[in-house]
Amino acid sequence: MPLTQTPRAYQIAIYDSIMQNGNTLVVLPTGLGKTLIALMLIQRKLGEGKGKCLFLSPTKPLGKQHYSSVMKTLGLEEDSVSLVSGEISPKKRKIEYERASVIVSTPQTIHNDIEKKIFDPHGVSLVIFDECHRGIGKYAYTFVAEAVRENALIVGLTASPGGKRERIKEVLDSLFLTNVEIRTHTDPDVAPYVKKSDVRTIFVDLSPTLKKIKDALHRLISEYAQRMGGMGFPPPIKSKGLFMKMREKILGIQHAMKYPLLLNYFALMNLLHMEELLETQGVHSLREYLKKFDEKDGKSAAALKKRREFGEIVNMCETEEEHPKLRILVDLFKNELAGKKAIVFAQYRSQIGKIVDELKKNGIAARQFVGKKDGVTRKIQEETIAEFRTGAFLVLVASSIGEEGLDIPAVDSVVFYEPIPSEIRSIQRRGRAGRFKEGEIIILVTRGTRDEYYHWSSFNREKRMKHIITSMQGRKNMPIAEKQAKKESENAKPGTDRLAQNQTRPEMRGSKQKKPGQTSLSSFC
Repeated sequence: MPLTQTPRAYQIAIYDSIMQNGNTLVVLPTGLGKTLIALMLIQRKLGEGKGKCLFLSPTKPLGKQHYSSVMKTLGLEEDSVSLVSGEISPKKRKIEYERASVIVSTPQTIHNDIEKKIFDPHGVSLVIFDECHRGIGKYAYTFVAEAVRENALIVGLTASPGGKRERIKEVLDSLFLTNVEIRTHTDPDVAPYVKKSDVRTIFVDLSPTLKKIKDALHRLISEYAQRMGGMGFPPPIKSKGLFMKMREKILGIQHAMKYPLLLNYFALMNLLHMEELLETQGVHSLREYLKKFDEKDGKSAAALKKRREFGEIVNMCETEEEHPKLRILVDLFKNELAGKKAIVFAQYRSQIGKIVDELKKNGIAARQFVGKKDGVTRKIQEETIAEFRTGAFLVLVASSIGEEGLDIPAVDSVVFYEPIPSEIRSIQRRGRAGRFKEGEIIILVTRGTRDEYYHWSSFNREKRMKHIITSMQGRKNMPIAEKQAKKESENAKPGTDRLAQNQTRPEMRGSKQKKPGQTSLSSFC
């Protein structure tokens, strides 16, 4: 069963490290062959004949890619490899599990089938967690890792584990990873294979019309922020993450002030989102949001809609003037990017449609790529990708669904319609270009807005991540025996064993039970 693809020196070195040191986190830039390392490990474990191999990824499209890679690279009999999803009946899944030596699936499917006793985790000799940076908290990877850890070699693959040491440590602990193997673009054994991607930032300014709307929004934002500050809760409006966490703090107050605080908090939350849409997307996206906001009947929304100042903002949004990014994007594809295959990433569904329409109006063949929650079936998604690959159209405008696992090797350019503060998502977006040839990344940034803050935030977080993971190279995490002893000590109290809890009380997982006296938020929003 020889490999049909020849491993590179760094892939062999990482493979050897895994076989010598055990459970390993592999951090390798996009396009440099993490999958081949996984296939080398599968080949080894199948040769030993000691158990089944699990190859897990967070999405079904990624799973299909991995299934194809296993079949092409390992040359296995079709009966020995199975692509399993929740769309297959439980009875047939059980048959597949018993028959196949290599099982490609999502962690959610395996999680559910372990709980239902359809799948026996003790028969697993190897588990590969692709995009393993997701392996924190209650994500299904953590459950599966705990279920198989006694007998299986566990390997996590990612291009971007995160920009905080605590997060990386959580991934290591949650997935029982004790060894770390990292390569960056500059490592001497990797550098010859790296395809350069030039990164260019284009800064734009809001037009006077959009600035006028922004100023009106900001006056209301300042007023509500001052109100909350006067009640002893100054809101951190410059940090979206801290602001969202503030809600739990307010809900914990046992005081009559809780209710006016909540009213002001939700009004401010909506206003901040409106300001972000205007700054980063434009009037079209803001108008679409205002239509939905008009249908809200909560106390906070009702009070805000009665404000004269808010009515003036709604009226100002009737302008047909759009964000300057849209014009710049069209100009890019009419000129320097003309004839090139590209992906445009945009945060908001309404803006994705607007971008596609505007590109088509200007004779640019474009198609949108969004998720199932937007009413798009998997079949349509697959057809869209297939047509893009064959050149039926040149520009794919994608939501976050396109950040992980798009198998589109021939993309020349990636355009960020807006920066994003997450270093993980930023790396994944950029990884769509320059996989097999030199590429270009263009980032559109509105000066003096959240765009600029997010841009530099992502840059600094990624820089910090590289420093952290480089400093971890060659280090060993807490040995599994020591880690398990610590875990058993923490779980010494009755009812605290997580695996047992998940097996006996699956209906509780992920549910939010309302506690006695807990405030219902629906009437406030």
